[in-house]
Amino acid sequence: MREEEDTPIKRPTRLERPPLDNWGIAELEAYIGELRAEIGRAEAEIARKTAHRGAADAFFRRP
Repeated sequence: MREEEDTPIKRPTRLERPPLDNWGIAELEAYIGELRAEIGRAEAEIARKTAHRGAADAFFRRP
């Protein structure tokens, strides 16, 4: 067995945490908007995968 198969896959850092103390109010509001957009994108992906899983479960359900 290769060593690569034993080591867990490292996921990239999901969010970079920039220092916020030097940002102005407008910059902070724009940053919050970007984060909300990313949350919406993640929620849409969860909904898509949930629907896909439900369709698969319904298809393979025993009569």
